[in-house]
Amino acid sequence: MTTITTRTVEYPADGLTMIGHLALPAGVDRRPAVLLGPEGPGLSDVERRRADALAELGYVALAFDLHGGRYLGDPEEMLARCMPLLADPDRMRGIGHAALDVLRAEPRTDPDRIAAVGYGTGGAIGLELGRDGVNLRAIGTVNALITGRPGEAARIRCPVWAGVGSEDPIMPPAQRDAFTAEMQAAGVDWRLVVYGGALHAFHHPPVDQPVVPGVGYHPRHAQRAWRDVVDLLAECLPVTE
Repeated sequence: MTTITTRTVEYPADGLTMIGHLALPAGVDRRPAVLLGPEGPGLSDVERRRADALAELGYVALAFDLHGGRYLGDPEEMLARCMPLLADPDRMRGIGHAALDVLRAEPRTDPDRIAAVGYGTGGAIGLELGRDGVNLRAIGTVNALITGRPGEAARIRCPVWAGVGSEDPIMPPAQRDAFTAEMQAAGVDWRLVVYGGALHAFHHPPVDQPVVPGVGYHPRHAQRAWRDVVDLLAECLPVTE
């Protein structure tokens, strides 16, 4: 296992002081980087471990914050914050740009070689960065098939990979169809993987608090989705060119 270093980073966004998790690979050279977005409840050890895993693969990785250092374990509190956020592309972009600025400012980051990977709300933020014309090498999302404002997907300049559970009631077939129609009409290089039998947030291990209906862990598909994300990065953002 490659030796990595980690540290917390504080930065302002959305009127809050965000607390992200930065993971750096061994060495001193510049590396490609990944902006990693969490599910609606916020940054947890799940995303921190994923950032660490990306650093072990040779990437600079920043798991960004959504709620000012808080994890919103109460579903009602989480929905009360996330639903207005998901309905406001400019707020999502503000959160994404603030984290992206931190990642770009890291001396180990190659600022011209950055990808965005996100889950749920964090994935929607990655997509909004693409719709805002940010120069990304790839966007990867899981259960984040949020459509944007008309015409703005044409500003996405990189491949988009999306994963979703076939039984996800929060991202049902109609939402899948709307998302893929948006990507296709915009001429985006897109892929959608539907994981059979999986619910919403199927990639996230069980948590010790109530969850919204339709959420459930699927260990096999969680592993597959992670491999698909790593494959996307290997294709679009290889550690060595």
